[in-house]
Amino acid sequence: MPERESMEYDVVIVGAGPAGLAAAIRLKQLAAERGHDVGVCVLEKGSEVGAHILSGAVIDPRALNELLPNWRELNAPLNAPVTEDRFQFLTENASLKVPNLMLPSCFQNHGNYVVSLGNVCRWLGQQAEALGVEIFPGFAAAEVLYGADGGITGVATGDMGIGRDGKPTAAYQPGMALRAKYTFFAEGCRGHLGRQLRRHFALCERADPQVYGIGLKELWEIKPEKHQQGLVIHTAGWPLENDTYGGSFLYHMENNLVSVGFVVGLGYSNPHLNPYEEFQRYKTHPAIRPFLEGGKRIAYGARAIAAGGLQSLPKLVFPGGGLIGDDAGFLNASRIKGSHAAMKSGMLAAEAAFAAIAAGDAGDELTDYPEAFRASWLYDELHRARNFKPWMSKGLVTGTLMVGIDQVVFRGRAPWTLHHQHADHETLKTKHEAPPIDYPKPDGVITFDRLSSVFISNTNHNEDQPCHLTLKDATVPVKVNLELYDAPEQRYCPAGVYEIVRDPDGNARLQINAQNCVHCKTCDIKDPTQNIVWVAPEGGGGPNYPNKRWLDRRGRTRNQRTPAGRQRLPAVMPHPSTAARRYICA
Repeated sequence: MPERESMEYDVVIVGAGPAGLAAAIRLKQLAAERGHDVGVCVLEKGSEVGAHILSGAVIDPRALNELLPNWRELNAPLNAPVTEDRFQFLTENASLKVPNLMLPSCFQNHGNYVVSLGNVCRWLGQQAEALGVEIFPGFAAAEVLYGADGGITGVATGDMGIGRDGKPTAAYQPGMALRAKYTFFAEGCRGHLGRQLRRHFALCERADPQVYGIGLKELWEIKPEKHQQGLVIHTAGWPLENDTYGGSFLYHMENNLVSVGFVVGLGYSNPHLNPYEEFQRYKTHPAIRPFLEGGKRIAYGARAIAAGGLQSLPKLVFPGGGLIGDDAGFLNASRIKGSHAAMKSGMLAAEAAFAAIAAGDAGDELTDYPEAFRASWLYDELHRARNFKPWMSKGLVTGTLMVGIDQVVFRGRAPWTLHHQHADHETLKTKHEAPPIDYPKPDGVITFDRLSSVFISNTNHNEDQPCHLTLKDATVPVKVNLELYDAPEQRYCPAGVYEIVRDPDGNARLQINAQNCVHCKTCDIKDPTQNIVWVAPEGGGGPNYPNKRWLDRRGRTRNQRTPAGRQRLPAVMPHPSTAARRYICA
């Protein structure tokens, strides 16, 4: 095999989301201010910056104001300020609106913006490149590189052109080693390298178990007369049972677009629960359905979110690197917001790295980063929100009452801190201990099946590659998961990846339809035996969410730019079909 090429940088950043791009921009700003050049590289596994970020978010501009105070002059795509907040409790056929005067501050969005987060990231990428940051989309960081002293020295991208049998094909190209004085991991929630680093450096020894939610989202174009730009609606209650944490959002964006989504806490106990089907049921509620009737669904996606908050943050640094953004768990679950927190964490890490590089250091622990975090407004915000998720995990009624006391009476400064007792994979009851759930069939108008949803996520993977959804023990899905829990992976996956199939004699096996995977990481989190391990597929694979494509000055799409002029994947990935599930891991 050809030898692996190597490239040297001062800082390598894995992930071109808000955290990674903010870190890159801040590094280059400091370099310009101090006259000390710093080489910065950002790797992004998506086919382009923003490809794995579905439209529709409410963003607090606080971190952006600090990073790029002139963002308006730079034409940042923040064009829809929040104009109205509504919070509603739903029963099956009715809704109760909470008066805004009674809403805790965490549910109020005055001064925030409804945005396409994918386009915000594309714009941030444009700003980063203008400062000299090298961004390489379509390259998945597949391996952490360690030095002789055990510290991080960079990452290696995955080999391209490896067949399903694990052997090189005619299209084989070796991965590249990107070495750096410091490496930041900004892969998003449950990053596969971040997970390895937590274990390798025992980063979670003093932290609570991380707890997660799965967020499912659709982008709709609705009738103009039903659209109210800047309207933000959140709900709690139906269709989830009282003991299951979750809720919804409906954000009115620009151009008659609405982002509608549903979050289900992955600590749920009923193995028959299907988060995707709960989302589809939610859209039929009399308070929600009228917004969507007569409209057109444009896109679908899903992503896990880290909701543990301050108690679940791991140690942020280790020799040669650090975790930033949602790879660490910087999300304020009470506000359903993480972009501003991710950006601030990246900025703090960047400042610590620049100071070390300017002093001639490399490969040590950037202790200035966690110290700066503890002194920042971000720490204060997460500290005030620390009890939200533990209270809400006690049920809708009790949780709502106690969150009100915590946030209104104590303003988030209660003299106690609640803790998470269990990881999400430990909470499932057996299939006989929980009632089955009968979900209605989709109507194809407001509600849809999973495969038609995967179709509009533009998800695609090269079929001739090793399966990125790996099993530690191939016998466990049938002997344990099917026998005890009725194979919950068939339901918690929002893309129909996992199926139990039977041969003519009735013998069962798990079939993995890896082509459908939208990279949500839910299987890696919720599998009760922790037998499923998500690893990075070949770069450029996964969803390709449809947002405005940003062109560089040469008129090429970003994913055509490549280190060392290497051949790249097509600028526009082939559109999958609902029948195209050929990339199957038996």
